[in-house]
Amino acid sequence: MPARTRQRRHTALAGLVTLATAAVLSLAVSPPATAAGTWTETGSDRADPLTESQGLTSVEVPANSPNRYTGIGTIPLGVSSRGWNHVGDPDASYNGYYIEPYQRDSGNSKMYRVQAPGGTWSEYVHTLGPGEALNNSWDAVSPDGQWMLSGEWGTMTRLLVFPTPRINAATSPSANLPQVSTVRLDHAVRDVQGCDFAGPTTLLCSSDDPEGSLFGITKPLLQIDLSAAPNGSSDVTGHVTALRQLPLRSSCSGGFEAEGIDYDRRTGILRVIVVSPGFCVLTDSKTYKFSRG
Repeated sequence: MPARTRQRRHTALAGLVTLATAAVLSLAVSPPATAAGTWTETGSDRADPLTESQGLTSVEVPANSPNRYTGIGTIPLGVSSRGWNHVGDPDASYNGYYIEPYQRDSGNSKMYRVQAPGGTWSEYVHTLGPGEALNNSWDAVSPDGQWMLSGEWGTMTRLLVFPTPRINAATSPSANLPQVSTVRLDHAVRDVQGCDFAGPTTLLCSSDDPEGSLFGITKPLLQIDLSAAPNGSSDVTGHVTALRQLPLRSSCSGGFEAEGIDYDRRTGILRVIVVSPGFCVLTDSKTYKFSRG
């Protein structure tokens, strides 16, 4: 989410935590009338508003690793004290490198914090290019591990490609993490909060689009089919398809917020966080699960 919206939500969360005994509104939001597409909802888990409200990823290495989540409560004090006060939707490479995207409220850079399978952390800072947005909502590591995609807030027709920090030998914590190429989209997208690779040239993305003018539905689940796997040396194109609207169900009425996404290739399960409006951010925000077919 953008900085000003994020600050309002952080303030609201802090106040709402103290109201745990207050009454919950009873108005329910009906599910959308649009077709469900190829991904069918199979269940959900409550998403904690402080530690599971921004993003999530499955981790394959070490074996039996738990799923990882991010939220304002997962940012280490030593990171937030240096101004990195927002963490987005993380991803993990198939060989176990876990990467969190960070942003500040101002400045000309964004940061990716990487944890190796052995547990050590390192930080890689990217200086913004001309016209690049400050926000850093998500990252997605390519199946070969060498390239990392990221996106920008607002209405966009591109995704950014970087060498994957710590995995790609061309990266160093002491050097700027450069953008090396671009995914050129054939259809605009709005407020993408997370993407994950479902194959070498297929991305699944969660959009927090509140307007619905781009695809005829708000909060869509998107699929982006790439013309080729990212290689870091040349741009590729991306064909965008809206698959379905994400679930918008709560005991409270108001604006929902679609957040991070994860596709687990081992199980074929897709998970997406949807944060509930108002007081219900505390009670019925969900991580929804989907299966194909």
